[in-house]
Amino acid sequence: MSTSPEQNFPEDMPDAPSDEEALDAYSRTVMRVAESVTPHVAALEMSSPRRNGQVRIGSGSAVVFTGDGYMLTNAHVVSGLRSGRAIFADGTHTDVELVGADPLSDLAIVRGHRAPPPAILGNAESLRVGQLVIAVGTPLGLAGSVTAGVVSGLGRSIPVRSGRHSRVIEDVIQTDAALNPGNSGGALADTKGRIIGINTAVAGLGLGLAVPINTTTQRIIAALLKDGRVRRAYLGLVSTPIPLDASAVIRTGQKEALRVVEVIAGSPAERAGLLAGDLVLSAQSRAVSSAESLQKLLFSQAIGEPFPLTVLREGVTHGLVAVPSEMTDTDS
Repeated sequence: MSTSPEQNFPEDMPDAPSDEEALDAYSRTVMRVAESVTPHVAALEMSSPRRNGQVRIGSGSAVVFTGDGYMLTNAHVVSGLRSGRAIFADGTHTDVELVGADPLSDLAIVRGHRAPPPAILGNAESLRVGQLVIAVGTPLGLAGSVTAGVVSGLGRSIPVRSGRHSRVIEDVIQTDAALNPGNSGGALADTKGRIIGINTAVAGLGLGLAVPINTTTQRIIAALLKDGRVRRAYLGLVSTPIPLDASAVIRTGQKEALRVVEVIAGSPAERAGLLAGDLVLSAQSRAVSSAESLQKLLFSQAIGEPFPLTVLREGVTHGLVAVPSEMTDTDS
């Protein structure tokens, strides 16, 4: 016996929400997160005197993450600068001093003498593509500016050129939330108001990027708080995670790998024979499937030591050995 379409659904099924109701729910989420995150985000004005009497000034944003006034920002915001002040959305301000910076992760820490309570740090490892995220910062000096978007990509490695040198920002979150000059160092939050990234507005790329808060960055933060710097091993490759096709999965036993997008000229990766297009399967006999999984192996203990890599190139597996150097400002 046939059943009419009407009989397939309960009579009391609620109507689908209207566009206006959906928009209101979206707006309420963004407003709630903005209200909870904005008090913890400051406009950062860093300065340093020069020999000719002029003062060099850098600006961006910073996020309070401890109860005693430590703030996260971007390394490129404070590059070459030692002190300044942080101005909060309610108009209060405090002098700040640089604690330390790590150019490879584009993270830095400054400390203020007075600051509001800290924001809650989350974990970007649970993020999914398409997830709603909210950016809070001070673009163009406009305190407490809020933009919203979705996670567009995860595990990106982005090359950024400055003069003759290149630096690679590893394992970043890509988002379509609009970021402008001054957003750098600001907060990227999830819908519960937890900080899951530090925004890095890189001029010229046309992308919204953020450094994730995860186990690797927590390790970087701890090193900056303790020593003011992070000794990093440098390979010099730009990569992006990709799924392997069925034949490669059967051949390698892995579902994902890191595709080499670019090999920096003169780098340990180039000397080891890595080529753009290679698929990195493992490093130091450990499977790698994201920029973070490779980063975890590139701290101080890897500097100057043989660093075995297994790559898939045109369907053939190759074993290569790099010798990472210590990352310097020239590499960053």
